[in-house]
Amino acid sequence: MIFRKEDGSANVANVVERKSRYTVLFRNNDRPSKPIMGQLISHLGALPVQARQSLTFDRGLEFVSWRELEKGMETSVWFCDPQAPWQKGTVENTNKRVRRYLPPETILLDVTNGEIRALGERLNTTPRKCLGFQTPKEIFSQCLPAMKDQSM
Repeated sequence: MIFRKEDGSANVANVVERKSRYTVLFRNNDRPSKPIMGQLISHLGALPVQARQSLTFDRGLEFVSWRELEKGMETSVWFCDPQAPWQKGTVENTNKRVRRYLPPETILLDVTNGEIRALGERLNTTPRKCLGFQTPKEIFSQCLPAMKDQSM
C-alpha cells in the first residue's frame, strides 16, 4: 500500500492467506525489492512449509527479486495478469480494511511498527461473516496442526 509521495517512499506490505484471511502487515521504509523480499522471508519463514507454499503478487517493481523467496523459504511465486485486480480480490479487500485505519494521507513514518502489528492483530481477531463469524486467527490456528501433521 502506497501513501503520499511528499512524505517519502514508506509503504505497507500486506500478505493475506486466502482460506483463513489471516493477514501479515509490515512497513517498508523504501520500495527496493531485495529488502522487501528479506522482510517477507523474516515474517513468513517460521511458518510450516504448507502455510507458505506460494505467494501471488501484482506486477509492481518491488517484486522483481521474487527468486529470493524461492531460495530463502522454498516458496513458489505467481504474478497476476496486468490490469486484473480481481485475481487478488482478498488482498484488495484487506487493503480497503487497512485504509480505514491508515488512509492515503497518513504520514507512515509517524506510525510505529508496533502500531502496524497491532492493526494486523485487530484484523486477525475480527470475526468475519465469510468465515462463519470466526476470526482469521482462529481459522489459521485450526489449519496449522493439520499442516504440521502433513509435513511429518
